[in-house]
This record gives sequence, C-alpha cells and structure tokens, in this order.
Amino acid sequence: MAKKGRSSRRSSAARRKRAAKATASSVARPRPTGVRRSSRTLSSPKSVDFGTEYHYVLGDLKRIAILAVAMLATLVVLALIVR
Repeated sequence: MAKKGRSSRRSSAARRKRAAKATASSVARPRPTGVRRSSRTLSSPKSVDFGTEYHYVLGDLKRIAILAVAMLATLVVLALIVR
C-alpha cells in the first residue's frame, strides 16, 4: 500500500477554511450606490373600514368557538363515562 502523502493528512477543517477564503476572495462585491431621495412624500394611509375588509373573520371565529365548545363537551362526557 502506498504511503499517504502530506496533503491527505490535512484536516478537513483546514481544507474548508481555505476553500471558504478562496471563495470569499473570488466573489466580486458590488459597489455601493448613492441613495436616491424621492421628491414625493409618502401619503398618509387612508382610513379603512375593517368591517367590510374582514367580514369573513367573524364567521370563522363563530365556527371555531362552536367547535371548541363541542370538543370540550365531548371531553367532559368521556371523562364521566370513564369514571
């Protein structure tokens, strides 16, 4: 069997460190550009009617509440049966 060379005995951490350094130095870094300021100002947000915007949420909350009460009642009934 052939004798292992010096390069095969190097730790994998050292190889990874060298590879990371080579990759970092070869990557071209973009030059920072100046920040452009807009002459327009941001307008204030318009008032939103949440009732019309989220009309479906109330129905979903009712459905969740009904399911929660039904599951709790089922647990109570099962607990009484097991005793």
